[in-house]
Amino acid sequence: MLSDPRLAKLSPKLDIAKLFGTKVATLVDNVNSLNRSSVYSPEMTRQPNQTETLRRMLLSMTQDIRAVLIKLAYRTLRLRGLAREPHETQLFIAQETLDIYAPITNRLGIHQLKWELEDLGFRYLNPQAYRSIAKSLANNRIQRELCIDSFIDLLHSKLADESIRSEISGRPKHIYSIWKKMQRKQLDIDELYDLLAVRVIVNNLTECYTVLGIVHSLWQYIPKEFDDYIANPKENGYQSLHTVILDTLGNRIEVQIRTQDMHDFAELGVAAHWSYKEGGKQNSALEKNITQLRKLLEENPDDTLADSFQSELFHDRVYVLTPKGKLLDLIKGSTPLDFAYAIHSDIGHRCRGAKVNGRIVPLTYALKSGERIEILTTKSGGPNHNWIDPHLGYLKSSRAISKVKSWFKNQQQVDNMAAGKNILDKELQRLGLKTANLNELAKHFHQPDSDKLLEAIGRSDINNRQLAAFFKIPELETASVVLPKTKASTTPVKSVIAVDGIDNVLTSFALCCKPVQGDAIIGYISHHKGITVHKQDCDNIVHLAAEKQAQLISVAWTQQKSSFAIPVSIHAFNGHNLLNDVSQILTHAKIHISHAALNTHADFSATLELTIQVENINQLSQVLSKIGQLPHITDVKRKI
Repeated sequence: MLSDPRLAKLSPKLDIAKLFGTKVATLVDNVNSLNRSSVYSPEMTRQPNQTETLRRMLLSMTQDIRAVLIKLAYRTLRLRGLAREPHETQLFIAQETLDIYAPITNRLGIHQLKWELEDLGFRYLNPQAYRSIAKSLANNRIQRELCIDSFIDLLHSKLADESIRSEISGRPKHIYSIWKKMQRKQLDIDELYDLLAVRVIVNNLTECYTVLGIVHSLWQYIPKEFDDYIANPKENGYQSLHTVILDTLGNRIEVQIRTQDMHDFAELGVAAHWSYKEGGKQNSALEKNITQLRKLLEENPDDTLADSFQSELFHDRVYVLTPKGKLLDLIKGSTPLDFAYAIHSDIGHRCRGAKVNGRIVPLTYALKSGERIEILTTKSGGPNHNWIDPHLGYLKSSRAISKVKSWFKNQQQVDNMAAGKNILDKELQRLGLKTANLNELAKHFHQPDSDKLLEAIGRSDINNRQLAAFFKIPELETASVVLPKTKASTTPVKSVIAVDGIDNVLTSFALCCKPVQGDAIIGYISHHKGITVHKQDCDNIVHLAAEKQAQLISVAWTQQKSSFAIPVSIHAFNGHNLLNDVSQILTHAKIHISHAALNTHADFSATLELTIQVENINQLSQVLSKIGQLPHITDVKRKI
């Protein structure tokens, strides 16, 4: 594909899609996204978890994990030609490779690529140690090969005598891993025993222990180096027998013994090599993609397997940077406010604005991986009650929401009461109501008195939506309300009842049990009054004579939603785009406007009179609250 003449003049993504299809175009876009990432700095290695967070960010930026594989191939080619670049560039690329890309390759189980990345990176970072180890390995290579071949030949012969079919192979070590082992154990290269390593794969569990017995009978073994991970598997499920023996020349040889299933599990399952080397816990989506990627490398799969590579890696997370370049790991959908609270509670409380990549954004902006966030704060003050309203979208993180609620709870009682009264008065004014019975309101919300009620409202334990649900507006009263004890209650009315699944049947409500919306109900066919609706547990129904039970009929509350015309008045100190902005909010909320009149005044202020169709008081309160958040709005309320 790289030599295809059609690529000569390509630049836009659409051209690639036209020539090679959307899958290839998306893959190219993913790789370019990874290539544009320039977050890494060597200082990250000195901060806890920063390099791991960056690895996760790079993986989260792709829709297809194969883009990561291409990026790793690019990095390998870059390292192979690194000798031609300036010394400072060599050091930076080599360090970034060891910190970020080699661990990702290791995580994907592509060990040959991992070894090359680590060895090439190590070669530029510590050339003297690299040359020393390489020289020592070259000097002793023939001796090591003879030692391993002699061990394998003898063990093969003994296992054949016991009729045990086996697969025995040497395990090579690369220079960087040798150096790390030398540093960790404070040993010279000549003192490392696992430069010589052999793996034995047999058919079943019994043969594993038989082979172990044969090995220990043929060679002296070192007891403290023996580990039975079959009887005592590692936490990630890894199983194998590990032992170290001394051959006749005194060479130490590490021997691993396992079944083919154990080997496959260690290579492809939850005990992938990176898991027990890095000691981390696997993410289930990552594990799935690792397994599929390695199968893709080893087989020649059809398009079904390739299509399954739409990556789920960390797509529930977003990774963003502070102005100083520190990475933060946040839940997907997080806003600048979530970011502020993740830095420090006080930063969150005093947040009044945010910049993303140098551009001012709303506090409800959904952050994307790789963006750099700057929080604009005030010297004093606290959070806004709107921040914890789930419908307004200021906060996504439950931890940040909890911090805001804790702030309100920790305020002085008098301040909370004053704030609560202010919130209640504004809600009443917005809904076009004059007063509220505080005692009834306190009883409804299980508060001991009106003071505790106002304090709870001020702490945001009771929100605007809950308040609105309590209040009654005449225009929004429906037939589901209990009918008054008058003759009208026995008169057939067009109700919210469906009879045997048929809507718009004239019914009446029984005075004996007074059913309301939500009650379990049943209909009784009367020869004089038509269909009367009772509660199913009504005494008159429960004790109905057997000969009259044939007059019972199935009825139910209908699910059809009714809408009601509500006049609304909106005042703004600037009428520019007022009607358009309000219309967008109403359209998004799926609320119909049946009338609109905009009046502008000499001082450039404006009054917008609307009639909107709403289903209930909750919907009305919510949309009035959102309109009130628009710039230039001074007042919004139901018109009475």
